[in-house]
Amino acid sequence: MRAKLGVTALALLFLAGLWLVAAPFVVGYQPRGTALTAATVNDLWIGGALAGGSFLGLAWYAADLLHELTTRRGKLRRTG
Repeated sequence: MRAKLGVTALALLFLAGLWLVAAPFVVGYQPRGTALTAATVNDLWIGGALAGGSFLGLAWYAADLLHELTTRRGKLRRTG
């Protein structure tokens, strides 16, 4: 149960980070063809860090889960 909550939180943080990166262009507060505004730069840095950090967390969880599954399989082969 705790793992599902953690993965869900990481997935939501990842999606929120992606939204922060895309929002200035989707919503339209970054005019086309002009230099990036301070708000856009802020969204890009914060959103990129949030999406990147949560993606690394999800990858780490997946790697740990894969390691646990292979360890269990090895124990089952030895005893069975």
